[in-house]
Amino acid sequence: MNIPILIIAEAGVNHNGDMGLAKRLIDAAAEAGADLVKFQTFKADRLVTAAARKADYQTRNSGGGETQHEMLRSLELSPEAHHELIAHCGARGIGFFSTGFDNESVDFLASLGQHKFKIPSGEITNLPYLRNMGRYGREIILSTGMATLGDIEAAIDALEQAGTPRSRLTVLHCTTEYPTPMEEVNLRAMQSIGQTFGVAVGYSDHTPGIEVAIAATALGARVIEKHFTLDRNMPGPDHKASLEPDELKAMVTAIRNIETALGNGIKRLTPSEARNRPVARKSLVAARSIRAGEVFSEENLAAKRPGTGISPMQWDRVVSRIARRDFQADEMIEL
Repeated sequence: MNIPILIIAEAGVNHNGDMGLAKRLIDAAAEAGADLVKFQTFKADRLVTAAARKADYQTRNSGGGETQHEMLRSLELSPEAHHELIAHCGARGIGFFSTGFDNESVDFLASLGQHKFKIPSGEITNLPYLRNMGRYGREIILSTGMATLGDIEAAIDALEQAGTPRSRLTVLHCTTEYPTPMEEVNLRAMQSIGQTFGVAVGYSDHTPGIEVAIAATALGARVIEKHFTLDRNMPGPDHKASLEPDELKAMVTAIRNIETALGNGIKRLTPSEARNRPVARKSLVAARSIRAGEVFSEENLAAKRPGTGISPMQWDRVVSRIARRDFQADEMIEL
């Protein structure tokens, strides 16, 4: 039985430090039909130095008047906020999920009972972090933005050695640029990752629109992750590279349709086709009046709809046989 594709609606830090906004993001993700709504769990003091500069996209999207540390400090979620958001997710019927960006945050999420973890692209080369997460042996989703195949191999090895088997990993192809230019997507790399490491794969999508996420579904993604916001014009580093609620809902609907359409790979007659086959296929009929005793030939036989008589694939078997009775033009041939 096929396991449904996991659709993660990435709220991330698009709550802007406002719990009311965070809850409205949960509402929008639930209404769109996503499986999980994902936030980010971190302490700025453990994540960046005081002097760390913003990424170019962060400066473009949120201005350059503050350091990365100052920006992230304003986006932290307290332990109490986590409990409040988990309760709201439960009330709305959607799963709560969060990415822990440091060991203490991962441990905190584990204490909340989060049954799977997410490794963000920036932590794929953080060996102590990988070892701490791997020791839990839980399902792990690994993002690979900015990574080489060598980086991915080293991260998988670290997680396995720490106690998480490869069978519990899903590796997401990702390009760390917000938004990602289409010429930098390289979606086939997702398949290369799966073939190289023998792991389930998915796609963390930072492109504008929804078409690349849908294409990833058709190419075999088992997880799709996509940032969303209530309004792309809000201030903050990730809003401009995020879907708005109607777009998120359209993406979820499209993914589910593609998932259904992919089927099981067995080529066989469908129920609809069984009804249509007699109408669309052809039978052998008399091309003109045929008298009893006349020889069936290329001149007096034709193939016409409906397909309820002898199949034209039996042409060679019928030609040269003797008509046992008279046939009117267009009458189905009988032997």
